[in-house]
Amino acid sequence: MNQITYRRQNEEIECIHYKNWNKAYPAHTHTDHLVLGYVEEGEVCLILKGKSSVYKSGQEFSISPDTLHEIKPVNEKAYSMLVTCIRFSKISKTDDASTYLAELKDTILEQSENIYLIEEMAKDSNISPYHMIRQFKKAYGLTPHKFQIQCKVRKAQKLLQENKSICEVTYESGFCDQSHLDRCFQKLVGLTPTEYKNAVKE
Repeated sequence: MNQITYRRQNEEIECIHYKNWNKAYPAHTHTDHLVLGYVEEGEVCLILKGKSSVYKSGQEFSISPDTLHEIKPVNEKAYSMLVTCIRFSKISKTDDASTYLAELKDTILEQSENIYLIEEMAKDSNISPYHMIRQFKKAYGLTPHKFQIQCKVRKAQKLLQENKSICEVTYESGFCDQSHLDRCFQKLVGLTPTEYKNAVKE
């Protein structure tokens, strides 16, 4: 039986248990989180920065914060896996480029529910949209728009953990309607918002 369980230890640590799971997860990042994985059964293919590696039963892997990666089953066969996400403190800013990118990232994180157009981001950063998108993707693995969608989904997850209704979550996380929330949520999390809500354990 396919099963996934989320357990939040505190604000810094979350554990996810996949049991007989066979869903793939497209390219995404975990902002300011270190991810530690342990394969219990089966095999998992981890694509990290474009390089594929297969992890088998009994093997471990780690993913650094803000690192683009994909996870998928091998030969479409089910796997069981335990994943722990640990929040890291923010890294200090060093130069002008990293400063404006970090500030842009923080703005999206803190106000992910707001409409923040690429043109506005570029104007606020005092740089051309094309250059900003290229530098942001190089630094964080995703374009600003994809990062913003990911942040909206992460906020929706948090609100669902607080036992809010799907309607409230849709509005408060900044999606235009529930179908938009459902599409983005399923693509990133592999579950509908309702399924995720049922999978969260205290």
